[in-house]
Amino acid sequence: MTAHYDAVQSAGGLPAHRGGTPRSPSFAADLVALTKPRITTMVVATMLPGAWLAGHAGRASHVLPVAASRGRLALAVLGTAMIVASANTLNMYLERATDGLMARTRNRPLPSGRLSPAVALAFGLTLAAISVPALTFGVNAVTGLLAAVALVSYVVVYTPLKRTTTASLMIGAVPGAIPPLLGWTAVAGRIDLPGVLLFGIMFFWQIPHFLAIATFRSDDYRRAGLKVLPVERGEGVTRRHIVGYTAVLVALTLALVATGVGGLFYIGAAVVLGAGFFALGARGLRPGAGERWARGLFAASIVYLVLLFAALMVSP
Repeated sequence: MTAHYDAVQSAGGLPAHRGGTPRSPSFAADLVALTKPRITTMVVATMLPGAWLAGHAGRASHVLPVAASRGRLALAVLGTAMIVASANTLNMYLERATDGLMARTRNRPLPSGRLSPAVALAFGLTLAAISVPALTFGVNAVTGLLAAVALVSYVVVYTPLKRTTTASLMIGAVPGAIPPLLGWTAVAGRIDLPGVLLFGIMFFWQIPHFLAIATFRSDDYRRAGLKVLPVERGEGVTRRHIVGYTAVLVALTLALVATGVGGLFYIGAAVVLGAGFFALGARGLRPGAGERWARGLFAASIVYLVLLFAALMVSP
């Protein structure tokens, strides 16, 4: 579900007491850590614009009273958070050996030995067993089905493919792009073209976002045996991919307007933000662009997405 939001999490040391003695996280804190709470929060944040836009369009107003719609949306947000937490937990369970090889992940609860794999597996499956029925029966069947597809494709398909092919990036971008569509279907009750375009925007945004990470974390990925483009085909190919996919991303953000979603403010923001993001990606084609450029592109990708969705919600 969180395919490429999840690449940069520091592997810094454990918190310390005033005297300098390392403090071990509590059992509850380690369970929370399995869910990657910052990433879960970000995924839920990408779901909300879809819900906002569907509600603003009045597509679900005839289905339920306002109070009931708000209750359904609250359940959709909770269910989405739980399904993402489940996907993250099961991902950590499956990748516990790989995480132990990477500097940024070796201090996670499983590779560090603070939690047993059995506990993580049970926790992840429990979250899935609660969230999928809650979304299916408490929200609607379309939302529940999309959540189940995201969970299975992320855990069962994407996670093992990361060790075998760079094409896993495209597979992993599918569950990562579903959250805005979850928000749309939670309110509208069906899949509409604007929701599909939101899915497309999230899909293509993830490619330059992740390739930037893979560029400045290439040593970590190489050490862990994960197949990422900079390691397998070199930085030159990676940078050309970044430019190409960013161009498609910008085109999709403008195509959304043709569906009747996004006012003049959004159009202006999409043009300015898209031009800036594309220009930054294209700078990677210049000789001498190195790790600093890749880190800047990664940070800019997050700012770009936040501002784009904010403009979309301000000017629907």
